[in-house]
Amino acid sequence: MTPDEIVLDGRRLEAAWWGCDTNDAPTLLLLHEGLGCVALWRDMPLRLAAGTGCRVFAYSRFGYGRSDPVTLPRPMTYMHDEALHVLPRVLSAAGIGRAVLIGHSDGGSIAAIHAGAVRDPRITGIVLIAAHFFVEEQNLQSIVQIGTEYETTDLRARLARYHANVDNAFRGWHDAWLDPRFRDFDLTKYLGGITVPVLALQGADDPYGTAAQLGCLESTVRSPLETRLLAGARHAPHLEAAVKETTLAAIAGFVRANLTEHRT
Repeated sequence: MTPDEIVLDGRRLEAAWWGCDTNDAPTLLLLHEGLGCVALWRDMPLRLAAGTGCRVFAYSRFGYGRSDPVTLPRPMTYMHDEALHVLPRVLSAAGIGRAVLIGHSDGGSIAAIHAGAVRDPRITGIVLIAAHFFVEEQNLQSIVQIGTEYETTDLRARLARYHANVDNAFRGWHDAWLDPRFRDFDLTKYLGGITVPVLALQGADDPYGTAAQLGCLESTVRSPLETRLLAGARHAPHLEAAVKETTLAAIAGFVRANLTEHRT
């Protein structure tokens, strides 16, 4: 991993690169979950770089990891703001000319919004891992539960190992999702605008979402789409021992197919 940073309007984003620069291959750009950051991708970037021959880039969004904090409370449109305004500037600042977006949870929602709304010619495909396209009651109940754990267990201390301002990271995500206004969150209008190939992965035992999220994609996306419901997987199949290899193989296979398609 090569540490780096992106600076937008004087504000710093923690960033990192893996793998070798290959001019004819897209960069795999990782978009983390609602409590994630660069470090919490663990060995996935290195594994993807080795398995695809692509360079991998990840950054911690404002409020996460070692990036600068955000003002709280976050707006209900925080994922839209990231997808429509911040991500395009990150791509430019990092000098990325062609990319496959790989988003987990909130990061998957951000990838879907960007691909469906921006018409960015740099994006050649998207991978959505446990992404949210609408709010489910199960999701909200799990966020209530993790809020209790944050206050009563060592969860805050564990997250503080990865986030310079752990309360900024946690409250920005937790409080936005539990705001009553957030129940109107719905990405359907963006999904129909996606024109690049899509791979969507969902854990069958994910406490933050159900197979209905995949069904939403299947009923709206018109571009090439592959969906997989992963038996035995929870919310982070790319990190969970039981399904990690299957998940990484599926992503690498999608990327290699994406490469072949764009070279012919």
